Amino acid sequence: MVFARRTGGTMTPEAPIATGAPASRGVVAGPVRLVHSVDDFDAVRPGDVIVCHTTDPSWTVLFGLAAAVVTETGGILSHAAIVARECGIPAVVAAEGAMEALANHRIISVDGTNGHVHAVRSTQR
Repeated sequence: MVFARRTGGTMTPEAPIATGAPASRGVVAGPVRLVHSVDDFDAVRPGDVIVCHTTDPSWTVLFGLAAAVVTETGGILSHAAIVARECGIPAVVAAEGAMEALANHRIISVDGTNGHVHAVRSTQR
């Protein structure tokens, strides 16, 4: 999935909002849910994209609800990457600055195959 914007009758690719290491294949869109700690777990809703600094085993319950996960740290063998692959959801890890760049409820697309996070624009008028 490639996102683009129209400029003077042509389409140009949009730069990703965040880029990291691809950790679990797939592309999905959903609303951002910033999760700073276990205190934020109750705010996560089905279909949310979890955006966090890192995860550990206590976060595993969220992966059953989430559409995707984006972490600021980690690698392909990190907790987030492994659990995302087990749950079949896209994951991008080591996306430095993701929590600052993304806001709660913003609709984004997570490309876990290429390691990119893009904005999604509404087509509704």
